[in-house]
Amino acid sequence: MSTRRTFIQKALSLGAGVFSASKLSPETPGGPILHAGTKNRYTAAHDGAVFSMPVITTDIGDLPLTMDGNTKVFRLVAEVVKQRISPMKKIDVWGYNGSAPGPTIQVDQGDHVRVIFENHLPEPTSMHWHGFEDTMANDGMPGISQPAVKPGGRFVYEFDIHQEGTYFYHSHMAMQEMAGMLGGFIMHPREPYRPHCDKDFLIHLQEYAVLPANTVPNTMNMEFNWLVLNGKAGPANTPLIVKLGERVRIRFVNLGMDHHPMHLHGHTFYTTGTEGGRIPEATWWPGNTVLVGVAQARAIEFVANNPGDWMLHCHLPHHMMNQMASNAGKMTRSTGMVAGGDMKTGMGMLQGMPGAPTGEDYGPTLGRGLGGVGNASDMASTNGPLSEKEAMAAMPGMQHDMGSMQMGDMQGDIARNANDVPNFPQDAYMEGPMMTMDQAVDRPENYGLKPGWSGFMQGMMTFVRVLEPDRYDEVISRMKRAKRANDPYTAILERA
Repeated sequence: MSTRRTFIQKALSLGAGVFSASKLSPETPGGPILHAGTKNRYTAAHDGAVFSMPVITTDIGDLPLTMDGNTKVFRLVAEVVKQRISPMKKIDVWGYNGSAPGPTIQVDQGDHVRVIFENHLPEPTSMHWHGFEDTMANDGMPGISQPAVKPGGRFVYEFDIHQEGTYFYHSHMAMQEMAGMLGGFIMHPREPYRPHCDKDFLIHLQEYAVLPANTVPNTMNMEFNWLVLNGKAGPANTPLIVKLGERVRIRFVNLGMDHHPMHLHGHTFYTTGTEGGRIPEATWWPGNTVLVGVAQARAIEFVANNPGDWMLHCHLPHHMMNQMASNAGKMTRSTGMVAGGDMKTGMGMLQGMPGAPTGEDYGPTLGRGLGGVGNASDMASTNGPLSEKEAMAAMPGMQHDMGSMQMGDMQGDIARNANDVPNFPQDAYMEGPMMTMDQAVDRPENYGLKPGWSGFMQGMMTFVRVLEPDRYDEVISRMKRAKRANDPYTAILERA
């Protein structure tokens, strides 16, 4: 990277002027080359050339484009997607071009853009461009700005890009949104933001309600048991890789039913953008948690000056779990009053005998759960102690060396009198930390994490890995050797 910057600065001094504006080509940084202004607590930790880095959407990547004269052309397909959100959970969602969220579209301020949209779903849909200031004909509101696009149909959207910032696209059918239908749309500014950011990431915040042994999300539900970042629940999502001293931007997009307070360990950041674009520097505000409301985008920036594997997660406690249930304590081992109804019961879809809701299996319950072992109201008793043998039988393919950091080591981690302590157990997933699955989620970006790390990563959790130069170079080298097709980190790897 330093070699490239040296070249750019020399070229500028020789009067080379302005480079290509395309941010989608990893070979050419876009926009005029500028220099960072006076350093202060808000801005860069270093001086250097300023240009717009391509945004990295981990686990998703970008939508490719073709050129028709001066028009950037994207082809976007709405379709049913079978997506693995965790090593042991695959679900059926609706998304775009093979993923949910769909691939990120990156353009430049001043571009003319055409999106050819095709509907491969079994029902009508449309495409809304969230936050765009454009003509009514391109707004994507079915029945108002356009006819809904029928199954097998096509619609062409076309706009001039005069805004800049973090935007997104999504279906304007409400339940389709909850089935996963959204994607990022980044408008890079004509004049690059200052100070320059060495890394720029996009993270989508989503939630799903999926019954155990089922693969179809309940889009009507308002309680959720799978919380995902870029379509993956921790520990299956890919961490953000950063070199010590780099300036980092993270863009959050939320299109779900819940607000998410996103919290970063180890650093103070500044909130620098919303779904309305860049915030003037004088009004940036500091913090380590930013609330990303439904239908909002928030951009944060910070200098990664504190080495370590730092957690980045939603701070709502229930959003730091997978397959959660609304029970705790000794009620989980007793008969009689059940400690939670299943999702269908919570939705009012009763199925008792001799006839709902008068069946004897519909006695009183405490709280509303999401079904599965431990809180289905049809069960005489809920989950009891789970042995190591039973855990292994229930989770084939996971690591079986039950160490001190895993839920199966009942003698090592659990006190002898635990069953007599009020509110034990307090983890709604398998009565203890989630099973370690380091091997199942192994990837170059996880190199060097402590053994057993995955046992404490659930739901809306990932890492910002601030690596010292030697460790950073080793991780980048492993990422390069992996030679993954359509790697979201390509823009970084080709510059490294």
